[in-house]
Amino acid sequence: MSRAELPSRRTLLAAAVVATVAGSAATASAAVPTAGATRPAAPGRAAARTVDNRAWTTYTDWRSGSAAGTRAVAGVRPGLVLARAAGTTDYTDPHTGRTAAWEYATWTSPVHRFAVPATEAIASWNARTPEGTWLQVELKGTYSDGTDTPWYVMGRWAAGDADIRRTSVDDQGDGKSSVWTDTFAVDDAASGLRLASCRLRLTLYRRPGTRLTPTVWRLGVMGSDVPDRFTVPASTPGLARELLVPRYSQEVHKGQYPEYDNGGEAWCSPTSSQMIIEYWGGRLTEEQLRWVDPAYADPQICHAARHTYDYQYAGCGNWPFNAAYAATFPGLQGVVTRLRSLTDLETLIAAGIPAITSQSFLKEELTGAGYGTSGHLMTVIGFTADGDVIANDPASDDNEAVRRIYKRREWENIWLRTKRYNASGKVVSGTGGVCYLYFPARPTPRQRKALAAVGVR
Repeated sequence: MSRAELPSRRTLLAAAVVATVAGSAATASAAVPTAGATRPAAPGRAAARTVDNRAWTTYTDWRSGSAAGTRAVAGVRPGLVLARAAGTTDYTDPHTGRTAAWEYATWTSPVHRFAVPATEAIASWNARTPEGTWLQVELKGTYSDGTDTPWYVMGRWAAGDADIRRTSVDDQGDGKSSVWTDTFAVDDAASGLRLASCRLRLTLYRRPGTRLTPTVWRLGVMGSDVPDRFTVPASTPGLARELLVPRYSQEVHKGQYPEYDNGGEAWCSPTSSQMIIEYWGGRLTEEQLRWVDPAYADPQICHAARHTYDYQYAGCGNWPFNAAYAATFPGLQGVVTRLRSLTDLETLIAAGIPAITSQSFLKEELTGAGYGTSGHLMTVIGFTADGDVIANDPASDDNEAVRRIYKRREWENIWLRTKRYNASGKVVSGTGGVCYLYFPARPTPRQRKALAAVGVR
């Protein structure tokens, strides 16, 4: 994200609810209480769970659901592949105008009933898509009133860009909910309507007449019902530790490859992704980086921007596309979730797992940042002895300046709130604790325990 206080697509997610609170700075939700509603926790105590994650990752998982042409494969990293074509279809790429025929097969998950009836849902996936293949992820849900959503496209994705342009799909809605780039959202959360359950449908594509196949290792959905709030309860510091994560600045890449969201100044998400990928040992080869101008420093950041770029959103900040990019590196997996507090982040840091967090704020709301933004990603790498946040902030002038220390209370609030005032005094939305987690495909017992503690398996 650039340093400027720019409009964000996510300000639309809570627009209906915003209208009900625009004249007030109240922290309580105006929504009718539901099974997923929570009360603010007392200071120093963890907030009640407002997020539910479900992922399909095991051989047993892939054997469940309904398959038409797909097959579960066992092994160290179980997955799903295209075994036989269930049919052939033409796809016209809206970003190139090219029409091509593709064989396809599908897998539909069992119904997952949310432990937290949701106002929002985000799907994420980890896969390998060799040239000549791609995939589509869809979501279909049942509302708390018993009616169903249509099948919503949550992403059309390939690791590369030779066959299709990876893309979100705009203009999806049924009068009760909409899809905003990568996020399903109930249109009027204040009405009390929630998403009670959902299924995911995975469609795998390949060139006709070949035996090529994508391999999907992880498919999941995160449902959440985060209370409307301008401020959040303060957590009590509990950890002093710093992880040694590489430092990269997006600002170094200003003006480079403007076809990818106007160049590096908007590359906070892929820059943050690349930092954590390299923390876990992920490296790009000279061959992979050959397309980058050799005069550019840190060419892997340019590569990350190109390979997370959403051609419909016209940006590199599609959350699931970043998680999917991380999982293209051997031995890594990635998910998009929400956390409850800095206590959750401390749990992860203690296990050696850094996190990429999404937040928005005015310049004066985050001491030492020096900028304001309506949407920015940074990497949390640790905590000081006083509990302040140590972050690798890519919105820094150079790599040396990336490591920052931000005041705990300020940082926690701008990350976890769902409502805020922008520079014009208008009420707009916040991300409510969204983060990306990248971690080993085979976590250690300590890492697995930490992930489970924050609701991820």
